[in-house]
Amino acid sequence: MRDNQWHRRGAGVLMLAGCVLIADAWAHDASAACAEMRKINIGVSVAPPNVVHTTPYVAKELGLFEKHCVDATIIQFDGGGSAASKAAAAQGTALVSVQAVAVGNGVKVKQIWGLAPRLPQAYEVPGDVKTVKDLKGRRLSAAGGGVGGLNWLMGREVLKTAGLTVDDAQFIAGGTAGRLPGLVTGQVDAVMLHPEDVFLAQQKKPDLHALLNFSELLPNHMFNAYGASTDWIARERPLMIDTVAAMIEANRMMYRDKAKVVPIIMKATGKPQDAVEFAIDALTKNCIWSVNDGFNSERTQWSIDNDVENGYIKPDKKPTIEQVSDVALAQEAVKVAGGRVTIGKCTE
Repeated sequence: MRDNQWHRRGAGVLMLAGCVLIADAWAHDASAACAEMRKINIGVSVAPPNVVHTTPYVAKELGLFEKHCVDATIIQFDGGGSAASKAAAAQGTALVSVQAVAVGNGVKVKQIWGLAPRLPQAYEVPGDVKTVKDLKGRRLSAAGGGVGGLNWLMGREVLKTAGLTVDDAQFIAGGTAGRLPGLVTGQVDAVMLHPEDVFLAQQKKPDLHALLNFSELLPNHMFNAYGASTDWIARERPLMIDTVAAMIEANRMMYRDKAKVVPIIMKATGKPQDAVEFAIDALTKNCIWSVNDGFNSERTQWSIDNDVENGYIKPDKKPTIEQVSDVALAQEAVKVAGGRVTIGKCTE
């Protein structure tokens, strides 16, 4: 068994080395044709990233950024709602995940591309939690931002389905890297987990199970859209378009050539091959990664309305779809990436 594991790891290293050699040759030819390599910082919402967040890593390793004359530096944040991520968005120092609530609260930012429009996570709980009502009095994860962060917000949405409020449970703040260990060791009783961590959690503790899937609970919730400060977008629009085009090409690669991206994602996430492959299958089957601009006006409007309903945006500050999302920029990036495509049932 151990020999087989080492064989698989060795094969993964060889695959990654081959991908990097090919990408280096491609990137060298591309960069040689560029008048200049334009620098940009691209944020990732989790440290280390989940599989769904690895699009920039794939684009970088395969030379897709350099193909578009972009010199990208990837920066990890400990939660898309972290203070550092919010500051990077407002100050225009990195492309980061941007939500409608930021726009509604006066931050001069705008979404420019939907990386992953649909929520990929499940709400993972121990075996003695059978229904949402069983979460009353339990410890729920608020990793990656504490109160107001994604885990807290989604925990609140789960509790609402059983008529419970955030006061009916105890929310435990912590780093995003502690989500899986916290559940396995019993430090928390419920946490949002990405597909690869669901796979690993159930290996470590078989009685853990998904209480619900968030793509079913909140099908219109915008999970992850890259955005930037409005001043930066206006100043560097061609750079934004080309950066997004490279990531669109990377997302399409996730669907079309799993063998090529698996070793890159393993390196970025530090997760084993079987967990990464499980996650890629889940994400592509459920159209979590976008294949085009990643925007849907109904989803954006629902997200805005939901933020107002929950009190995150004051009614008199409610933004329009146009104020939240620069759809035209994303559509221009789709053209640069070769035009709209449909992959299986995935169209966004």
